[in-house]
Amino acid sequence: MELKNTVLGLELGSTRIKAVLLDKNHQLIASGSYEWENQFVNGVWTYGMDEIHTGVRGCFANLAADVEVKFGQKLTTVGAIGISGMMHGYLPFDSDGNQLAEFRTWRNTITERATGVLSREFDFNVPQRWSIAHLYQAVLNNEEHLPKLDYITTLSGYIHWKLTGERVLGIGDASGMFPIDSTSMDYDRAMEDKFDALIMDKGFGWKLRDVLPRVLCAGEWAGVLTEAGARFLDPTGTLQANIPMVPPEGDAGTGMTATNSIRVRTGNVSAGTSDFAMVVVDHKLGVHKEIDMVTTPIGAPVAMVHCNNCTSDINAWVELFSQFAAAMGMDAEKGTIFSLLFNMALEGDPDCGDLVSFNYYSGEHITGFNEGRPLFLRHPNSKFTLPNFMRTHLLSAIAALKIGLDILTGEEHVVIDKIYAHGGFFKTPCVGQRMLSAAVNAPVTVMETAGEGGPCGMALLTAYSLWKQDGESLEDYLDKVFSDNKSSTLTASEVDMIGFETFLSRYKKALPVEKAAVAAI
Repeated sequence: MELKNTVLGLELGSTRIKAVLLDKNHQLIASGSYEWENQFVNGVWTYGMDEIHTGVRGCFANLAADVEVKFGQKLTTVGAIGISGMMHGYLPFDSDGNQLAEFRTWRNTITERATGVLSREFDFNVPQRWSIAHLYQAVLNNEEHLPKLDYITTLSGYIHWKLTGERVLGIGDASGMFPIDSTSMDYDRAMEDKFDALIMDKGFGWKLRDVLPRVLCAGEWAGVLTEAGARFLDPTGTLQANIPMVPPEGDAGTGMTATNSIRVRTGNVSAGTSDFAMVVVDHKLGVHKEIDMVTTPIGAPVAMVHCNNCTSDINAWVELFSQFAAAMGMDAEKGTIFSLLFNMALEGDPDCGDLVSFNYYSGEHITGFNEGRPLFLRHPNSKFTLPNFMRTHLLSAIAALKIGLDILTGEEHVVIDKIYAHGGFFKTPCVGQRMLSAAVNAPVTVMETAGEGGPCGMALLTAYSLWKQDGESLEDYLDKVFSDNKSSTLTASEVDMIGFETFLSRYKKALPVEKAAVAAI
């Protein structure tokens, strides 16, 4: 194998860091991963810096081992590298590169005051998880580290900085830090000025532009792997330096890329620890707190419905069933239990038999929660069966997403021609796909790589920079890549769609119960 004819995509997801190697035919030939989980420490959802470093190195080491097993050679180089990660959050550093505060991830709902002020000042919805919201909340909190602030970035931007020394960010990831002007392909200058005016009297000695990463688009180059970066990624000394690197991106952009859904009126849904829907829009939208405006990796405007909670509660219930199986003396793999329970959901009543659940491990801005409590509810006369139980949890996982999408399609008259889906929710064939189709009242397409959208999407963005023809757009490049891609398209029945609406009505009526649970425990 000619290593120079490969591209490496590495994504730091919420529960797993995953690296993939694609060949020149865009086929996945090797992979590696590292499992991890965020921690709730002193009221903040975070990952420790040591674990970030350990996770990235462990993931790369697993990839290198896979290459050596499959091809009998060391992973000494590749054609190009791309880093992606969970969007948003707050990673602040001083001029010496020292971390100034704990990493505040997208999962935090602690910036309500800041988002209120910024949304009014900008006449633009600034969600709580955005980097600028965390920065301004730190200002409102009078946090001591702000006079020393030299740089803020996202997780992907941080790793890219460690590998290259370049303080840059792909435009899709940058659009989750601060609003983007899709004409200039840069941060919105007028909103920058408004932010600077808000902090003028603080005497920090910096303006917003000074501390944000420089914005780049897909297809551009973003530095090379330095000697220090190579040793950071591979402490064994096997990996060589001077490998070109592409702009680091966010998981929204890689999801769009992995599903070939970056053209106008195309949508994609990613469902894992969190879930979000992305629709590339063809007209200006009004301001809604439930709708984020971000961009594709080439800067086109995207309406995004982002929910903090998706599969974590399902995972917890599967773990309970796994423990039960072990107690019964059954040797059942977790994957087998997942598949069995997901498929049982197909046998449940379309409306879940008068059951309802809330998967709120954390707050959920779509429905107005700063905190969450996982909760399962039923009447004494509900149809409490295992199929209905599982179906309830699957529909609950995408219920908040449905509420946001109804605003997009109903109030803003956004037309969606195609919907693609990816993420762990869709790994069991047909099940999550059918539930989502029932929610969005449209066909849903799942590609063969549905469970690995992020790292594959990052690898494809890397391939685009390396192998595109002169003047070739990302849209056209991806059309070639996916011309013979295996996929399945499924449309839920009208009965399923009506059942979802009935379930959603019950879900909305029960929101005060969830609020009471948050207040009580």
